[in-house]
Amino acid sequence: QVEIVESGGGEVHSGESLKLSCVASGFEFSGFDMSWVRQGPGKGLEWVSSIDRAGRRPWYVDSVKGRFTISRDNAKNTLYLQMNSLKPEDTAMYYCAAAWAYSPCPVTYTFWGQGTQVTVSS
Repeated sequence: QVEIVESGGGEVHSGESLKLSCVASGFEFSGFDMSWVRQGPGKGLEWVSSIDRAGRRPWYVDSVKGRFTISRDNAKNTLYLQMNSLKPEDTAMYYCAAAWAYSPCPVTYTFWGQGTQVTVSS
């Protein structure tokens, strides 16, 4: 069955870094565009970043450009999100998701993980 497991979340201070990972199984990882989506306290889902299935083309929401880097290792069925210069407004549950084609609209995504919590204090 399909399984996506995120890890790497935690509690940090403003300006610090975290690297999220998600390991996928049960589907052809290299055949899907992959994304990170977050949900802050009391907020809706927010698309953060996506990467094409080859790992060559990334997309980012404006608020994380220059601070976050998405990457993937298809040989390891793993997606990453390097988060630098973290801010309190980055506090959220971060989800890894798979889609047949790139979209900044999370409702179109096919497979989802359970999420990993990132908390940034000032």
